[in-house]
Amino acid sequence: MRVKGTNQTACRKHVAELLEKIAQLKQAPFAPLKTLGRTLYSWREEVACMFRFARSNGITEGFHRKMKLIQRRAYGFRNFENYRLRVKVLCG
Repeated sequence: MRVKGTNQTACRKHVAELLEKIAQLKQAPFAPLKTLGRTLYSWREEVACMFRFARSNGITEGFHRKMKLIQRRAYGFRNFENYRLRVKVLCG
């Protein structure tokens, strides 16, 4: 099942195939595969939503990372206003 480079409509068609593969993993004779199957089964709704909706919080996570870096470099600001201004300058 190749999904990378596939558009959202085509990915939706792969959800049923993915759920079938998860069910096969749960029945696998090899214990680690069985564990993987149970884990994926418990997260099946979240994984399926990943294929159905092309949303990501990557931009937000990037801003949070940059803000933490600003805070680390500053060794503490004298007041919150200075921190807020620095974040606005560097994060836009």
